[in-house]
Amino acid sequence: MAHKSQAGGTEKNGSLSSMLYCKSDSKEGSLQWVKEPLNGQVLMMLSMDNNCSATSFDMELCAERLKSLGVQVAADQWRKLIQDAVLKPEVRRYMFYNSRAFQIAIAVVFYLSLWTNIYSTVQLCSFGRYWEASVLVTLAAVAVTALVILVIDCRQRKINMNTDVRLAAVNEIFIKHDLILGITDALNGSHNILQLWFVHFNLDRCLQSLSAHITDLRRTQGSGLRHSLDRLCVVTEAVVRPDPGTEEEASREESPLLSSEVNLNKEPVTCNELLCLVPEGPSEVMAQQLLVIFSGCYVRLLVTSLLPRAVAGGHMEHSDVPCLCQFIETTALNTRQSWLTGR
Repeated sequence: MAHKSQAGGTEKNGSLSSMLYCKSDSKEGSLQWVKEPLNGQVLMMLSMDNNCSATSFDMELCAERLKSLGVQVAADQWRKLIQDAVLKPEVRRYMFYNSRAFQIAIAVVFYLSLWTNIYSTVQLCSFGRYWEASVLVTLAAVAVTALVILVIDCRQRKINMNTDVRLAAVNEIFIKHDLILGITDALNGSHNILQLWFVHFNLDRCLQSLSAHITDLRRTQGSGLRHSLDRLCVVTEAVVRPDPGTEEEASREESPLLSSEVNLNKEPVTCNELLCLVPEGPSEVMAQQLLVIFSGCYVRLLVTSLLPRAVAGGHMEHSDVPCLCQFIETTALNTRQSWLTGR
């Protein structure tokens, strides 16, 4: 698939902003769009420098490109959803600490610390003065560090509740226009770059296939399906609201004895609750919810080439990667493992 970045890309607030366009013609500078893009085809990519808190995605450029693609969505609506999803300071900090650059730095520090500790321990033994001991220490430190990197890499292939799922609200809007969004990070020198991807995907066939599969699982597995879906949950903070009678009695007991006393400003009592992302309902509704939740993770793995290969035909006829419904059936529902092979 060919891509071409916009000529003279604009930069706002010193941010690194760019867009990539897919070409249907091999001629240089020809930006002719195919009438019906293929499923999984990248239509647009926005990037920004995550090292500077004042930077943001170029939303004006994004709105113009979406309009040229025929996507008629109120700009204020999806802009606020993207802002709430990935541009909040706490989310950007999390993405920085979860980025490849930070993981590489942690791996280097872990290796040096592990090598130093093992070497200093070996020096206490009689064979520690031989050069073979240094070789064994190095091999052991490399092996353990490689194992840690492998574990981190495996976690990168799973859905991230703090980033992927946060895009569910905006994906719920763009899915109606055959678009799904995902976010990745890249290392450009010393800069951590966030990339927001817009990928074409018509989910009509995936919705039908996933709905039929959920109906079949309900008939054959029963509680097994509910057990798999119960793992898709997030922790929310809810305000504890006491009964009106209890609250009135407590307010009388805690009221000041003198009228001149300052009223007590009590903060509301909160508690943590588990919110199931896929509640019980009709099969089609549950399938739609799964597609919305996993679309961000799917795009992230698709554009970074981390999706496994599919050995059975799905809805990505032009590619050997699984379609979204196959990916969900394998990762979330733990079924049809034979469809996928490792890379």
